[in-house]
Amino acid sequence: MLLFTPGPTPVPQNVRNAMSDETMHHRTPEFEAIFEETRNHLFDLFGTDEVVILASSGTGAMEAAVTNLCKNTLLSINSGKFGERFGKIALAHGLKNIEIKNEWDTPVSVDAVVDALKNNPDIDALAVQISESAGGLRHPVEEIAKAVKEINPDIMIIADGITAVGVERIDVTNIDALLAGSQKALMLPPGLSILGLSNASIKKIGAGEGYYLNLASEIKKQRQNTTAYTAPTTLIIGLLEVLQTIQKQGGIGSLYCNTARRAKATKAALQAIGLHIYPKVSAKSMTTIDDKDATKIRSSLKEEYGVNVAGGQDHLKGKIFRINQMGLIEPYESIWVVNAIELIMHQLGRLEYGGIASKVYNETYFKTVLQKKEI
Repeated sequence: MLLFTPGPTPVPQNVRNAMSDETMHHRTPEFEAIFEETRNHLFDLFGTDEVVILASSGTGAMEAAVTNLCKNTLLSINSGKFGERFGKIALAHGLKNIEIKNEWDTPVSVDAVVDALKNNPDIDALAVQISESAGGLRHPVEEIAKAVKEINPDIMIIADGITAVGVERIDVTNIDALLAGSQKALMLPPGLSILGLSNASIKKIGAGEGYYLNLASEIKKQRQNTTAYTAPTTLIIGLLEVLQTIQKQGGIGSLYCNTARRAKATKAALQAIGLHIYPKVSAKSMTTIDDKDATKIRSSLKEEYGVNVAGGQDHLKGKIFRINQMGLIEPYESIWVVNAIELIMHQLGRLEYGGIASKVYNETYFKTVLQKKEI
């Protein structure tokens, strides 16, 4: 079965091998050396002043960021299930929440954020998804962060990069907390989250809030190459293997380039056979199609062609399907997926099969390779 859901994503065999070795105790010099090397790679990946690893899903990183960086009122951007979650976290901890809500295909505008700040002077933190995976949407986070900091540099910018870190280069100049999760572009099983933090956010954290998700405690310990509580040793060993593999395969820039090419080629292939892209601004992490036959297409992909893609949630259940672009995916696997979709469309009587999807995918994906060889 080809796993093309936008999390969990496939775990490479060499990473599974690395995690299958003997269990290591987390309070040993041997593990501290692994932890230190992993942190060094993460600084390169995130480009932030500090990085913190947590034994939690991405939601743990979201909660840690909100509770440690928001002291009064959170401005949350809700264009999907995960944007909605930020607001729920704030309210669960007795914080106030101001929400900007859009349909799940619509990115928030900079003007809407600026207006909210002007009308609510108590806002001291903003939380937004870079890639809102509920609909495959890309928010203009870097532009928003810049505009917010020009109004008030003390407002903390929390950017959920759980389906963006490892997918594309993110400008962290005005971002205070950049979040990632292990089961997305980092190609690991679920259970690990990472926060990239700015120096301004570390100052705001101070002594920290809470107990297990107290970021001050973790910063102190992780600068000593250990963790405040039991480290997820197996996942961290796997993470180091992932980061080393990325370096061996051309580095993070090559990963970004290949992901962007894959996203562009998949989108072009599916549009060529008459399918419609759901979000107004697509994230590179996934290709989201809205279609009356979404459920049938998903079912046929799994049962007839061995491909598992994700559907929609809430009001989009049965109306969309989402194809993952994250990780180290071979072109032939993506070609199999788009070709299978064209075959299903033929079976549904919606077109005459002509191999168009695979042809367009090949032309789009490999065009840049041909151009480089011609130079």
